[in-house]
Amino acid sequence: MELMNLLLERRSIRQYTGEPVPREQLEQILQAGLLSPSGRNIRPWEFVVVENKETLARLAASRQSGAQMLENAGCAILVFANREKTDVWPEDCSIAMSNMHLMAHSLGLGSCWVQGRLRQAQNGKTTEEVCRELLFVSEQYALEAILAVGAPAQRPAPHTTGELLREKLHWERF
Repeated sequence: MELMNLLLERRSIRQYTGEPVPREQLEQILQAGLLSPSGRNIRPWEFVVVENKETLARLAASRQSGAQMLENAGCAILVFANREKTDVWPEDCSIAMSNMHLMAHSLGLGSCWVQGRLRQAQNGKTTEEVCRELLFVSEQYALEAILAVGAPAQRPAPHTTGELLREKLHWERF
């Protein structure tokens, strides 16, 4: 698929059929994340894949709102970073998340970025605390986000280049 078409067609999917994600496709998504560039090639990320339905349901409560789709997703990929390795870990992890988001779409799957960093859970803890406790992640790792992945229950219409906010472009000066 041509990159521009992929970018136009990719949409955040919040409704899934609940079917598991085939292992070959999940491996390709993870490879896309691992192939991501990072500052000074440090690659501070660690990916935790969750396929267990009970754990996915618990992850759905890891935010006050905006994470409910995890309950019906085929899987979730949590992106943590060793914050001691680099100060640009949020940017590095964001690139990995974006690559996995695009790969999921290119494979016909749906995905949705669930922000984890600086978010609160339903139980009053931070989203990061809930995810760390649930998945036995050490304190040295910070949560960037969770990628919900699954077979889409609906497919929104693609974007068009006519929707682009051209007023956001500046040439030579702001």
